[in-house]
Amino acid sequence: MGITGASHGGDDPGTSANGIIEKDLTLKISNYIHERLDDLGIENSLSRTTDETLSPDVRPGRVQSFYGKGNDVIVVSNHINAGGGDGAEVIYSLRNSDKLSSIISDNFTKAGQNVRKYYQRRLPSNPNLDYYYILRNTPNNESIIVEYGFADSKGDDVNQLKNNWETLAEAVVKSLAEYIGVPYTPVSTENTYIVKSGDTLWSIARKYGLTVDELKRLNNLSSNALSIGQVLKIKENTTPDETMPSEDIYIVKSGDTLYGIAKFFGLSVDELKRLNNLTSNTLSIGQVLKVKDMGDASESDEYYVVKSGDSLYKIANLFGITVDELKKANNLTSNLLSIGQRLFIPKTSTYETYTVQKGDTLYSIARQFNTTVTALQTLNNLATSALSIGQKLLIP
Repeated sequence: MGITGASHGGDDPGTSANGIIEKDLTLKISNYIHERLDDLGIENSLSRTTDETLSPDVRPGRVQSFYGKGNDVIVVSNHINAGGGDGAEVIYSLRNSDKLSSIISDNFTKAGQNVRKYYQRRLPSNPNLDYYYILRNTPNNESIIVEYGFADSKGDDVNQLKNNWETLAEAVVKSLAEYIGVPYTPVSTENTYIVKSGDTLWSIARKYGLTVDELKRLNNLSSNALSIGQVLKIKENTTPDETMPSEDIYIVKSGDTLYGIAKFFGLSVDELKRLNNLTSNTLSIGQVLKVKDMGDASESDEYYVVKSGDSLYKIANLFGITVDELKKANNLTSNLLSIGQRLFIPKTSTYETYTVQKGDTLYSIARQFNTTVTALQTLNNLATSALSIGQKLLIP
């Protein structure tokens, strides 16, 4: 079990430099990690899901409200650094070993980010206590702070934070899976390649018509070293042009693929091929594709266009449905979204209700009904884990 925390929020923006605002970027990173851990079947929660102010007095209590104070609970507090340095840092609590921090550091390096150090820091007034309150006030939990880079860096951190934050977040996901012994499955798309045994930068670059320098630039690599399972970009991310003659059609342009277009419009490749009677994946520039089947929607059906900062959790919560329902309705196999993607919003389902009893917690109720704390919070629009006796909960 784990809690991913986006630092700062609301009235507290945190670090701000070079167009990077800490509270916004850490929320994006935290949402990404949350969704990828869901993909891997790792139970987890978010300390905040919106631009919410959480004071130092409130945040630790919020964190421990999900799974308690056990030493089997991992707390990851996401931050962006400041001070003109360059590179990532990981700070771990005095009560814990450096194993998890070391794994994260190694995976950051493999992802192309240099690591300054991983370390502990003591409170000057009492060296027996952690300097940072989120470590100090989450007793027994395995708590770490991850600084992904410097917003005011003179090196490559600004580029890393703006363009490769998903790669760095994925490095943390991979590290958590490795640390707790859960099989890790990398994210793979038509724009990426997963390194296999025997691969070299030269062989991969040749396979995809690139030079080694181009491949290194795409992935911000400073050396030629690769690791098995490493995810490499093999071309720039492209999204369909949002200016279209009609909501119902799309005109193919250079660089498009069926996968990219289908994902953009919330379809599967098979659905897109069926809509257009295609027998192969070959496309031609200027080709007109249907991207919406009007016969499939009823009067009460809705569509939603993904915006920056959206997540499946946030959208499902907005429409009063579960993430699983949203994924099923759109034939999604992962929690990853792209800006401009169109999602079909199904009719709200009918749920069983449960009346909160004395001694109940979200965790105990989730176990009783074979669901998760996150699913209960999503369905019931709960911002915290606090419950009151007699409260009615919808059960997915």
